[in-house]
Parts: sequence; structure tokens; C-alpha cells
Amino acid sequence: MRDEEAVRQFVERMSRQLSDWGFPPMAARVLFAVMTAEEDTLSALDLAERLDVSSGAVSGAVRYLTDSGLLRREPVPGSRRDLYRLANESWWEASLTKMNRLKSIADAADEGVAALGGPDTRSGRAIAEMRDFFIFCHDEVPLMMEKWRERQAAQD
Repeated sequence: MRDEEAVRQFVERMSRQLSDWGFPPMAARVLFAVMTAEEDTLSALDLAERLDVSSGAVSGAVRYLTDSGLLRREPVPGSRRDLYRLANESWWEASLTKMNRLKSIADAADEGVAALGGPDTRSGRAIAEMRDFFIFCHDEVPLMMEKWRERQAAQD
């Protein structure tokens, strides 16, 4: 039997952990509220009530989560309301979004290396190492995600 108080504590604990990693706190709370819901979709009002927050706080959080690929927005026909659901393969899509950001950072770092006089200078070397790390991550994420899909397919 579902223990609503334990679920609430779980949502708050997981939200704090994601926040400690740099995830926006309200977005983390909204994400886990959606993930722990038995309903397939929730409105912004549903989320605000469950989390005991304002609809404005939920609005910013769902915008962040939809932009990140973790939630999907579904307009309600004939209404100005939207419903939100966990995106299929949400972690995959969020990882792809981050992967594109890694490439952007690497590209910008490459400009920095040139501006600093190249990788033979102390500062140029430091920025080049950061660039190379982000390029490595960018290149490895698709391979890791393919392994994840294979693992999921084997479990089905």
C-alpha cells in the first residue's frame, strides 16, 4: 500500500540531492512529483497543490523540465490548461540535451585556447584540457546511451 507521507519525504530527499548537483530545486521537486504520481499526466495546479507551492513556481519549473526533455507538455483541447507527463526515454533525451551543451562549451573553449596563445601556454593548456574532456564526454555519451538501450531491450 502506498504511503503518501513516505512518498512526500522521498520527493523532498531526491530533490535535495539533485539540487546539490546543481539542478534547479523547484524543477527537481516537480520532476519527482511527476515521477511518483500514479496518474499519467498532471496539471500545473495539481503539481502546485501536491508540492504546496505557487503556480508561478511550477510554471518556471515545468518550462525548465520541458526544455530539458524530461517532461512533455500536452495542451488540453478547448482549454488554456496544459498537462505534463514524464517524457518517454526522458533520461536519454536529457542526456542528449546536455551532450549538445558539452559541444558548445568545447567549441567556446577552443576559442579560448587560441586567445590565450595556444596549448603551449599554462592558461591555454588548462583550457585545452577542459576542452578535450568535454569533447571526450560528448563523444562517449552516445556510446553509453546505446549500451543503455541494449540493456533495456535485454530486460524486456
